[in-house]
Amino acid sequence: MMQPTLSITDHTPHTTPIHVIKRNGTLAALDVTKIRAVVEWACSGTQANPIPLEAGLTTRLRNGVTTREIQENLINCSLELCSPTEPDWRYVAGRLHMWSLWKDTLAGRGYQYGDYPQTVARKVAANEYDERILTYTPDELEIADSWINPDWDTDYDYAGATLLTKRYLLKDELPQEAYLTCALLLASVEEPQNRLKWAKKFYEAIAQRKISLATPILANLRIPGGSLSSCFITAMDDNLESIYETLTDTARISKNGGGVGVNVSRIRATGSWVMGKSNASGGVVPWIKLLNDTAIAVNQGGRRAGAVTVSLDIWHLDALEFLEMQTENGDQRRKAYDIFPQLVIADEFMRRVIAKQDWTLVDPYEVKNKLGIDLPTLWGEEFEQAYKTIEAEVGRTLNLYNRINAREFFKTIMRTQVETGMPYLAFKDTINRANPNSHQGYIPGVNLCCESFSNVSPGIEAHCCNLNSLNFATLEIEELPDICQTAVRMLDNTIEITHPPFSASKTHNQKYRTIGVGAMGLADWLAKRQLSYEDLPQMSHLFEEMGYWCTHASMELAKERGAYNSFAGSQWSKGNLIGAKPVDWFRENSEQPQRWEQLSQDIQTYGIRNSHITAIAPNTSSSLVQGCTASILPTYSRFFYDKWAKGSVPIAPPFITNSFWYYQENKHLEQKKVVAAVSTIQQWIDTGISMELLFNLNTGIYFQDEPERTLKAKDIFETLIMAWEQKCKAVYYVRTVQRDDFKEGLTDCSSCAN
Repeated sequence: MMQPTLSITDHTPHTTPIHVIKRNGTLAALDVTKIRAVVEWACSGTQANPIPLEAGLTTRLRNGVTTREIQENLINCSLELCSPTEPDWRYVAGRLHMWSLWKDTLAGRGYQYGDYPQTVARKVAANEYDERILTYTPDELEIADSWINPDWDTDYDYAGATLLTKRYLLKDELPQEAYLTCALLLASVEEPQNRLKWAKKFYEAIAQRKISLATPILANLRIPGGSLSSCFITAMDDNLESIYETLTDTARISKNGGGVGVNVSRIRATGSWVMGKSNASGGVVPWIKLLNDTAIAVNQGGRRAGAVTVSLDIWHLDALEFLEMQTENGDQRRKAYDIFPQLVIADEFMRRVIAKQDWTLVDPYEVKNKLGIDLPTLWGEEFEQAYKTIEAEVGRTLNLYNRINAREFFKTIMRTQVETGMPYLAFKDTINRANPNSHQGYIPGVNLCCESFSNVSPGIEAHCCNLNSLNFATLEIEELPDICQTAVRMLDNTIEITHPPFSASKTHNQKYRTIGVGAMGLADWLAKRQLSYEDLPQMSHLFEEMGYWCTHASMELAKERGAYNSFAGSQWSKGNLIGAKPVDWFRENSEQPQRWEQLSQDIQTYGIRNSHITAIAPNTSSSLVQGCTASILPTYSRFFYDKWAKGSVPIAPPFITNSFWYYQENKHLEQKKVVAAVSTIQQWIDTGISMELLFNLNTGIYFQDEPERTLKAKDIFETLIMAWEQKCKAVYYVRTVQRDDFKEGLTDCSSCAN
């Protein structure tokens, strides 16, 4: 006989009782009122009507159905009901997902929230929590337990709830416990009398999603021995020892979930000399292939493949082959499909691109040995003078070279970007002019997400940076003085408790104390105020506030803890401020010049704690957890579906219902407006900004008066030139929309998802 069934809306009496299997394996009589209560709870406070969800429950409530099946079906029904006109269903699905997490945790350990000290003791004993959490007494842990607000778990939409639970939480761990443990560990280096005060501030900022912790911090801080830095940059010197040391360091970074930047500009070119034999070198590509295979083999603890961006200066003789490493044509033995190529571009090259002049590619080994010029270390006027000397010796002293037209070379770069999205472009002179530590070295390239960088020296110091982001979707300008202080202090504390994966990164941490307070949710901040990406003065005001208060916070920390070790002789020590700009610039361009003048004087008096303070990462995945739009860029679309392993997931900005028409869609926005916005913001950010450009190639998108016109290569060319001219520091991905029904998947920056 068929077992009797019951739908949630079925009131017909049945002779056979229906039983469900609970999460702990026990049987219980079906109580439809409990299901209705959960549906009502999940819909409360939203614009979602619970009746369609009750009616849409498709799992027949047969005898023996599991409560987990019922819950999963309610989630699926909610996702199916989600649409541009009814976007709140994604929050209903998120709450139902959290409900399942609560119930699973109750079944797994016997309690939900309410006994945090027991959770700490159990996880430390199981080697799941860093024992440094025991710095706090049981009484202090009880006090911290009282801060937990379970209601904050209900603020996530489905995408955010799923990412949080799948990527960041440990087994039998709830979100607020994870946030609280992170906050307590971050505050553990504070003076004992102040630890709980700062821990509470940290917890509330994280749990209320005003500050987003970068992925390595949120994922690794609680576990023993975790590296907390998001991004690293190292460099290969032109010898086997350095090359293989760099490969080992790359593996160590990848093991801990960090993103790696490796500069290979010192490596001799194809056809160069090896042990006195001419035409013996295989160039940079064989070593890049080893980096490529290392990224695949050391897969971030099984979570995902490692991520490595390899940078090469634009004058290197192998630059053309470097561009072809990810294209389909050519010798497959000289391909590297799993790294992220980056070209480091000098101002002189860009000037020649505009003027359609020739450009000369040379071998750094020959240049150094015959002319005594260490070309990779040079930038600005020093590079330009050396380059003129080099070009004068081409065909005479120098035999390895390739003279090409700069404009045609740039077109080749553009074609590769349209085909593969890369290479990234790093504007070396712009980056190094803004380097506060030019007295100690130079910056060879940018990190994996193009926003964080500082001095690098092969085998001696490797850039590493700890990141978090302010969530402007949840913040008002008036909160910035306090929230910036909190964010900067968090990251400075992170430097004290991290475990750098290799010695050169530890040296860099101690020498420069580089941090990166970033931003996300700018599109939300603008839409809530009915502003657009053309409203540059308002954006400038917002980021001037952020830049000022983050810099001020680091100065205040220097009063308390001392300046970073290389402060003496730095641009900061000379009174220059964000981007190594003189105080006169702030007198002319800031809204409140007097406070910048005072800050300049205070930094000269007391020092500054961190050599780099602000950097805006792409934070694509972490912004979903934060419930806001990613980074400072426009939202791709007001509403779209992203393909995940379990199907399509609705993605929409948080304030879509009330601010729908004020969200400018990036897929329809002229990218010169994006460049202008990034350039405006960059003035107040001392490191970099992850700037992705998205070009729509469909007809009539950008040209309302010319409905048949499509975007041409000339338009993309002008946008990239504009990025350089307006002093943007780098270009991240270049993406294209090829047809009207194109759905852009979310790109995960594998280590800077912060």
